[in-house]
Amino acid sequence: MELKLSPGAITVLERRYLNKDASGRVIETPIEMFRRVARNVAGPEALYKGNASVWEEEFFRLMSTLEFLPNSPTLMNAGRRLQQLAACFVLPVEDSLDSIFESIKNTAIIHQSGGGTGFSFSRLRPSNDIVGSTGGAASGPVSFMRVFNATTEAIKQGGTRRGANMGILRIDHPDIISFITVKDDPTEFVNFNLSVAVTDAFMDAFERGADYPLINPRTGKETGRMKAREVFERIVESAWKSGEPGVVFIDRVNAANPTPQIGAFEATNPCGEQPLLSYEPCNLGSIDLGKMIKGKGVDFDKLGQTVEISVRFLDDVIDASRYPSREIDAMAKGNRKIGLGVMGFADLLARLRIRYGSEESLKVARDIMKFISETGWETSRRLAKEKGPFPNIKGAVFDRPGAPPVRNATVTTVAPTGTLSIIAGCSSGIEPFYSLSYTRQVLNGVRIPELNPLVEEVAREEGFYSEELMEFVKNGGDLKDRADVPVHIKDIFVTAYDLPPEVHIRMQAAFQAFTDNAVSKTINLPPGASPNDVKEAYLLAYRLGCKGVTVYRSGTRAEQVLTCKSPLYC
Repeated sequence: MELKLSPGAITVLERRYLNKDASGRVIETPIEMFRRVARNVAGPEALYKGNASVWEEEFFRLMSTLEFLPNSPTLMNAGRRLQQLAACFVLPVEDSLDSIFESIKNTAIIHQSGGGTGFSFSRLRPSNDIVGSTGGAASGPVSFMRVFNATTEAIKQGGTRRGANMGILRIDHPDIISFITVKDDPTEFVNFNLSVAVTDAFMDAFERGADYPLINPRTGKETGRMKAREVFERIVESAWKSGEPGVVFIDRVNAANPTPQIGAFEATNPCGEQPLLSYEPCNLGSIDLGKMIKGKGVDFDKLGQTVEISVRFLDDVIDASRYPSREIDAMAKGNRKIGLGVMGFADLLARLRIRYGSEESLKVARDIMKFISETGWETSRRLAKEKGPFPNIKGAVFDRPGAPPVRNATVTTVAPTGTLSIIAGCSSGIEPFYSLSYTRQVLNGVRIPELNPLVEEVAREEGFYSEELMEFVKNGGDLKDRADVPVHIKDIFVTAYDLPPEVHIRMQAAFQAFTDNAVSKTINLPPGASPNDVKEAYLLAYRLGCKGVTVYRSGTRAEQVLTCKSPLYC
């Protein structure tokens, strides 16, 4: 079987995914990798008297056609020694040295296996608070976060990638200002994404121009008050400077908690799209929408079949995986959460000749995600009949008279699909095209020049292809400057920095409306964007029902994954 892969995809696969011998030599082809993963993940079908060999072939076909790919640890570890297939985990951090260093130990184990970690540090007593055992003063959450950061720096993930963390602090924690501003120093917390857990009460105080209380988590008592608008402005200023912190609307996240009887959400995975309870893993996969086209529209028959097989695949991953601790194993199998998402959305729009951000594109987004959600839940109900519901369903939101049981506590998540989209040769997640030509930085500083393949594809279909045009675009040229490119084509090749922040937010909200968990979406801003642009993006995200939001102003970090060639944006 021939598998068409880009040079970038081959580089990523060889460096991160394919099996190697003791000397580091690659001893596996991409097709053999997909076969290894398909066979391993289909294995648990036998536990439920299913035909593992039949599903192995279905899983293999789905991956080898690049129509669906699971999260990176599944591709890396399925059928190999580690057998740790989950992408990310949330670990609890309680207000004691024992809990803190137990979480640090588990972090090291998880990062070594290829996973990422999320933490809420909101339970830690604030700096200068009393330490009862010694009578000394507490150092506070930010100080302990440095220990987690150093641990990540020391651990190379299974020889494949460095660890990623999400650090979250509630807006009403007394140390919130030091948390908000810590990344104003670019050398701080290089292994962390940071987000503030923003409450509805805080947003209400912001809207009213009021102050709000700071609460010591050790005592539950108020320690002071701050003006909500001033704190919000500090968040905006720091995000404008460094891209962080993002915000997580924590009450909205918990309003969608399917298992409140088990616990409340306090943290997410490193990219923010997967709220998780303590010790829960996330188990993600994405469908390439650019391959779900028939004629001049979406091929919903093909998409439906792909969703059905993908949901079964991800459910089998839960049983196939070997987890880093007993607590994680219990939560994974108790709630059986999966997160099926999409990539290649910008490719789909370009092939349908629809401009990203137009009303038509927002309708396409809602229609597709609604269909994926409905088909995914129908598949989960069928799996519940076949294999049984998730064990923690009693007391969950699904535990209602007459409601059919489901196999999974959640079904959909929209992840960023950074390296997966390189392998699949498609645009990442639900993002617009970043640029038509750019340099992508991958593992260990390797830089891969890339030309958006849709430019050549569309140019040939529309009859304006030339080698000279391809060279022009490859060198950073703008299609808008070309008389030989039709106006309607210039319009569909809109890029991230051509779009105002509200367009990015509206697209995120369109997908969020039909997503169980959350949606990863970076609000890319050009270097000249103002702090007010950041502020308006955060407020619009709250008003439109997003569960969180992250902005990134180009050029504000020493290293960024994608670098375009246009002097306007880089």
